[in-house]
Formats: sequence, structure tokens, C-alpha cells
Amino acid sequence: MLKSSRFTKGMISFFTEVGEVTKFAGRFFREVFSLPFEFKELLRQCYNMGNRSLLLVGVTGFILGLVFTLQSRPTLLEFGAAAWMPSMVSISIVREIGPVIIALICAGRIGSGIGAELGSMRVTEQIDAMEVSGTNPFKFLVVTRILATTLMLPILVIFGDFIALLGSALVEYIKGSVSFQLYFNQVFDSLNFSDIVPATIKTFFFGFAIGLIGCYKGYNSKKGTAGVGQASNAAVVYTSMLLFVIDFIAVFISDIFYE
Repeated sequence: MLKSSRFTKGMISFFTEVGEVTKFAGRFFREVFSLPFEFKELLRQCYNMGNRSLLLVGVTGFILGLVFTLQSRPTLLEFGAAAWMPSMVSISIVREIGPVIIALICAGRIGSGIGAELGSMRVTEQIDAMEVSGTNPFKFLVVTRILATTLMLPILVIFGDFIALLGSALVEYIKGSVSFQLYFNQVFDSLNFSDIVPATIKTFFFGFAIGLIGCYKGYNSKKGTAGVGQASNAAVVYTSMLLFVIDFIAVFISDIFYE
């Protein structure tokens, strides 16, 4: 009975949380099309989330390309298929590995930052002060951040994919004496729209999920200063889980569409 009661409470809590997040997302879609538009704040958030993440994404992508190629090369050599390395690496990185890994990195950096920032504003009553002064804190704080993550994550993923392919090309140049021109010629020959388009579209949903969960956890933070840490941690954990769910749905739909 005790286990059943805990399971029931857990399920109720889960569905309540899902409902609250859905309500929060619905408010975002209502507010995003209403005046005034906070373009200046949106650009500032795009700069904070995009430009300041380039180094982290670039280093992650470069190491990803190096490690993936170094791990795959011995197996392909064993089967005499080393010539397929550019095709295999490019398709794997562009379609799946690159978007997911970079989205998880951004969830850790951007999602936790949003949760901590809005959480600290909530517990120090800055958001309440904005409401009292007649400012719409939801539009200024939440809408701009969700839009910024939605717009910037695809750019970061494209950048990270390119750096990852550059790292892979470097390994092939050193290990297999394959020129950079030949490597990228094979990469572009192997990629087509059915690889690039679905992978790019799902990064918009990744960015939306990062911004939505981070803003939701921070905006509704409670329990004083301890709640700020909880909001930041929950933003990363919940966003990471949601990214895998979105990725599964995107892959499932794209496989049906391109069959």
C-alpha cells in the first residue's frame, strides 16, 4: 500500500508538472505576438547565449570529431572500408551526434544560467517589483530568453558540426594522408537534404525546450536562496530528459517521412 501510495503521488506530481509547463508555454505563445516587442533585450540575450557559447561549442565539437574518428578508424581499417570514413562521420555527426551533444552542452550552460538568473530575481522580489511598476516581467524576461535560445541553438549546432568535421578531417590528414579538400568533397557528396533538413529543424525544438524549462524553473522558483540552486539543477535535468524525448520523436517522424 505504501509503495502504491508513493507511486500515485509521483504520477500526480508528474502530470501536474506537465500541466504547469504546458500552461507556461501557452502563455509564452500568447505573449510573443503581443506588443510591445522587446527587440533590444532579445538581441542582448542572443549575444549572451550565442556569442559567449561559441568557444565551449567549438572545443566540444572539435574533440567530438577527433574522438569519434579515432575510435571508428581501426574498425573500418579492419574491414578495408577506411575510404568510407568521411561519409560515415559526416552523416553520424550531422544527423544525430552533433545536435544532441551540443544541445546537452547548451542545456548545461544556458539552461542552468537562465534558471539561476530568474530564480535569484524571483527570491529577491525583483520580478514582483517589475509587476508592481507596471512592467510585464514575463515578456521582458521569459519571452526574450525562449526566443533567443530557439534562434541561437541551430546556429551553434551548425558551427559545432563544422568544427567536428574539421577535427575529423585533421585525424584523416594525419593518419591516412587524406587532404582536407578530398575529405570535404566526400563529405558533401554523402550528405543530402534528408540528412540536413530534419537535423536542423529539430534543433529549433531543442532550443525552445532549453529556454522553456530554464525559464519555467527560474520564474517559479521558491524556498528562498536554496530554491535558486534547485531551479538551476532542475532546469538541466529536466531539459536533458526532454531533449532525448524530442530527439526520439524527430527521428521517428523523419524516418516515416523519408521512407
